[in-house]
Amino acid sequence: MILVPKITLKAARVNAGLTQKEAAEKIGISYQTLSEYEKDESRIKLAMIKKMCNVYGMPIDCIFFK
Repeated sequence: MILVPKITLKAARVNAGLTQKEAAEKIGISYQTLSEYEKDESRIKLAMIKKMCNVYGMPIDCIFFK
């Protein structure tokens, strides 16, 4: 079994080379909402997490949730 290091949503966005504003536009939310999600990941619905992972080009298994 290969262990894959997990990263935060913010790190996933940064690794994708996107600003909050760019990522928010691609996801379909405001950058303020994205900022809140990055601060408190517990409020995000699974469908939104999947959308973010798709935009960031990263599988959900690689994201660390607090």
